[in-house]
Amino acid sequence: MLQTAIKMLLNDRSKYLLLVSVLAFSTFLITQQIAIFFGVMLRTTSTLNNIRAPIWVVDPNVVHIAGVVPIKDTDLTRVASVQGVSTATPLYYARHQVKLNNGKLSTMEIFGVETATLTGAPATMIEGDIKSLWQPNGIIVDQYGLKLLSKASKKNIKINDTISIRYQELKIVGICKVNSLSFFGDPIGYTTYETAKKISNSNRTLSFILVTPMTNINIADLTKKITEETGLLAYTHKELLWSTMIWYCRNTVIPIAIATTVAIGIIVGIAVAGQTFYAFITENLDSIGALKAMGINNRLLCLMLILQAITVGSLGYGIGVGFATLFGFYALQHLTIPYHLPYIVPFVIFFAILCICMTAAWIGIRKINRLTVAEVFRT
Repeated sequence: MLQTAIKMLLNDRSKYLLLVSVLAFSTFLITQQIAIFFGVMLRTTSTLNNIRAPIWVVDPNVVHIAGVVPIKDTDLTRVASVQGVSTATPLYYARHQVKLNNGKLSTMEIFGVETATLTGAPATMIEGDIKSLWQPNGIIVDQYGLKLLSKASKKNIKINDTISIRYQELKIVGICKVNSLSFFGDPIGYTTYETAKKISNSNRTLSFILVTPMTNINIADLTKKITEETGLLAYTHKELLWSTMIWYCRNTVIPIAIATTVAIGIIVGIAVAGQTFYAFITENLDSIGALKAMGINNRLLCLMLILQAITVGSLGYGIGVGFATLFGFYALQHLTIPYHLPYIVPFVIFFAILCICMTAAWIGIRKINRLTVAEVFRT
């Protein structure tokens, strides 16, 4: 009888294709939007993804990584003197206007890493050597950012070319690869803390203090100790990561916009699939009534309908996820759209699509349960 259910489904080609296409569209829309949401969240924490440090010490008013409040240089010594701290290094962060050779301006995220040890510098170099940062006014630019600068200047910018930031001429000494692009998609530049001070031209240039604990020291306990003894706020890497994402979720329209689109995908899937299943049942009342007359009970008929729903749902899901994956590859290769799909998401979406199919099937099951053999033969 289950084979009969599949044959009944395939015989009505128009409704079969409509069901599969609607569920594929719903799957694609839900998958794409969720992946974009995670991609956006990943970019909000790009600084944390690109610069790994066990503990981040900031001004007490800082609640997310981009909300920099400069602290005093003397705070570096105070943090380093806390028992349990192995190293404490400075990190400068700011967004500056870069003047290119054709006079055009472009925004760049500048990180000033500790001059002696280069703690916080990029780990993966494509061209050049990380030690080249020790050259006077040297700067390393990320690969994607260099393409943006080249496009803006209408010239292929390469190593040994210069850019100007706040009347300071900086020499590009290397090209790096970053783990995550910046939230605004701006180029990312790394220079030494001393060079960053000259760019900033401010009394306070210390944005973060990166702390490495001594061996066998509990990180959570050390962050509390730093906070209590210095009056600054110490975050573990994970704490600052979550604090940043929560801040963006609470203070921007990103989650609302994504959730609205996902809800539309679910509603469209339920409405169209449910209506189509109902029409499918209505057009096959004669066949269903004949099966009932042959002694087939409602339970088996409902199982047949559920099998049909699972069949079209699985096909629609596979097609939808396939297209969403292709879209993701395109987005990642062109680096224009934030896209990140955690491995657990496809399983959750599959469950959601099955729920849509079961809801649509339930609409048809109600019709079957109310159907009597006499009613079919009277018509």
